[in-house]
Amino acid sequence: MITDIHANLPALEAALGAIEGAGVEEIWCLGDVVGYGADPDACADLVRERCATCLVGNHDLAVLGALDVASFSEAAAEAVAWTRENAAERTLGMLRELEPAGRREGIALYHASPNDHVWEYVLSVEQAGDGLDAQAERVGLIGHSHVSLFFERPSGERGEIRGAQASDGALLDLGEGEWLVNPGSVGQPRDGDPRAAWLEIDTGAQTARFHRVGYDVERAAAAIVSAGLPKRLADRLHSGQ
Repeated sequence: MITDIHANLPALEAALGAIEGAGVEEIWCLGDVVGYGADPDACADLVRERCATCLVGNHDLAVLGALDVASFSEAAAEAVAWTRENAAERTLGMLRELEPAGRREGIALYHASPNDHVWEYVLSVEQAGDGLDAQAERVGLIGHSHVSLFFERPSGERGEIRGAQASDGALLDLGEGEWLVNPGSVGQPRDGDPRAAWLEIDTGAQTARFHRVGYDVERAAAAIVSAGLPKRLADRLHSGQ
């Protein structure tokens, strides 16, 4: 499970290499293939080739002109404009075919949240509770916030929700209760760990394990600067913020 690649080719290559090494049978992507980074076509090609399913994210929709960038940061809006000008038609065509929510192996998939598939950042137990109320499935996977985290509501009506950020190697037992789980971002982590994030789901054992993998941040940052994108988009990759 991967999400929020944001056209960061070195990070995506590293994550896919780790996923292949783990023997994962299917790769699911929760969207935002493009935006921020300098390699939208190469990333979209890899997602098309390697992922069994992929959602569309808010940056993908903005590039397609289907979402207003008025609420985007200045740098994000500049990256959207750059991607519109530089992405190949095959990349735009792929993004047009995607939806912001889906379902796989009895697990709900959302780019953002069960209540707002495109835009809501689920970062509090209150938001998670609303999302769990809204989703039909017991387990949902979300992206968008770029933070590796989880929320759990134990079995039993209106049980108290707990949530936490998840570090590399953290293992969740999804066998009981209701869950919202965010793998964290491949291409632009914002949880203080600059390494690319991905999530390993075992649908048989009903477990989820968080993973981080290092990648060539300098190469990704240099590509952003070379492309003429805002330098702060390159700088933030070093800190994971």
